[in-house]
Amino acid sequence: MSRLARPTEGRMIGGVCAALARRFGMSATTMRVIFVLSCLLPGPQFLLYIALWILFPSEEKARTAW
Repeated sequence: MSRLARPTEGRMIGGVCAALARRFGMSATTMRVIFVLSCLLPGPQFLLYIALWILFPSEEKARTAW
């Protein structure tokens, strides 16, 4: 498993789904579909996405931190 960091390539909005997909060995498209389907259920999905967007560093920043 790789470190959680939002990729600079292949991201649509914030890169959260792409980062989670990379972490769990899935395709980014699959993770995005799961997220969109989860939005049909009640819950704080958008708030969680925004929180993860803030918490996950960009791949560029994560690279310089190591």
